[in-house]
Amino acid sequence: MMKAISILSIGALAAIIAGCLNTEHSALATGERYPWKKSIVTTVFWVGEQPSGNNPVPNRRSSWDKNWSRSYGGFDDPNPAHRSNYIPVKFTPRQNPFYCALPYNDKTSTGHRLEAPRVVPWFKEAYQGPGVSTCKDRWVAIRKGNRTVYAQWEDAGPFRTDYWQYVFGNERPKHNLNRGAGLDVSPAVRDYLGLNDTDMTDWRFAEFSEVSRGPWSTLGENNTFVIGDRKTGMELAETSKRAEGGAVVR
Repeated sequence: MMKAISILSIGALAAIIAGCLNTEHSALATGERYPWKKSIVTTVFWVGEQPSGNNPVPNRRSSWDKNWSRSYGGFDDPNPAHRSNYIPVKFTPRQNPFYCALPYNDKTSTGHRLEAPRVVPWFKEAYQGPGVSTCKDRWVAIRKGNRTVYAQWEDAGPFRTDYWQYVFGNERPKHNLNRGAGLDVSPAVRDYLGLNDTDMTDWRFAEFSEVSRGPWSTLGENNTFVIGDRKTGMELAETSKRAEGGAVVR
């Protein structure tokens, strides 16, 4: 009997390992570390949004920036008549206009939530101390039909800020005032995907190496592309300066 149980246990263990390897191979083959969360009710929000029936919290501040409107540069007017090339016509945003919100905040007033090191997949590699979120500015891929946009995670919501079981786990969004919405997107994301104010999309986290260039890669002091391009430009300028300094005049 014990021998049969051992054989069964070994067989079950082998099946589990094989399943894990197949999953890992599939993820490596597609270049996607994180799975898609499909058919998620998606709503539109914006920097500077005033409270309303379905949005009880004003968006002058975010979960990670007390002065979000000021940091962004102003009111991200969602009216299509007041927008051009994915940004408001009145000003150029100082942050990436392609942003989103998911219902989890890894921060507390004194550090990080107790479960954060365990549930946030990149927590260890992104950790910069107790005062810095490991989730803010993270890239998220969002798709509707055959179009995919990339946005940076800039706020916690809709409605909840503790729902790690959905954001990082396998649970589906629970019912709320917006038909069980599980993702908020900016007007720029809405316009790129052609979304209604309430719509359905798929989303997943994306490593920066997976994010292609597009309208989401051109603006913002918080934008990984802009930061990288600026650093490259400075390095090239420094290299050029050194080369000129070392040139021999004949």
